[in-house]
Amino acid sequence: MRLALVLLATGLLAACDSGTEERDGVASTRAVQRPYTAVPPGVVPQGTAARKAALAAPGPEVTRELLARGEERFRAFCVPCHGESGRGDGTIVSRGFPPPPSYHEERLISLAPEQIVQVITHGKGRMYPYADRVLPEERWAIAHYVKDLQARGTGSSSDQGTVRP
Repeated sequence: MRLALVLLATGLLAACDSGTEERDGVASTRAVQRPYTAVPPGVVPQGTAARKAALAAPGPEVTRELLARGEERFRAFCVPCHGESGRGDGTIVSRGFPPPPSYHEERLISLAPEQIVQVITHGKGRMYPYADRVLPEERWAIAHYVKDLQARGTGSSSDQGTVRP
C-alpha cells in the first residue's frame, strides 16, 4: 500500500508543469518570453473579420451606458498620460515624460470619434497602440467619452449624465 502511494505521489508530482519551457532551470513564477512568430503569408488570424466589423464607423450608438463605460476605460488607460480632464496633465508628466496633446486643442476637437479609435488602435507619436489591451467596443466608448469631455470643456464629472452624440 505504501509503495502504491509513493508511486502515485511520484507520478502526480512528475505530472506537474512549472509552466515554462525550461522548467528544470527556471522558477515556476518566472515569465517565459517566446520569440515573435509572424503570421504566415495568406493566413488571416481568427476573429479578424469580427474585429474589423467592430471597428467600422460610425460605431455603436452613444448612450449613457456607453459614456459611462468610456469614462471607466478612459480612467484606466488614458488618465495616466492625458489627465482626468484630458488636458495632457497626467501623472507621467510630473515624472518627466513629455506631455501628450490636450484634447481641448482645436485640431483634436475637430477629430471624429473614428479617428480617435484609430489612434487608440494604432498609436500616434509617443502613444503606444492599445489594440491588444482595449477591445474595439471599448475604444468606441473611450472615443465618445473624449468627445463628450471636449464638449463639456472642463472635464469635470458634474454633468456626467449628459448624452451628446
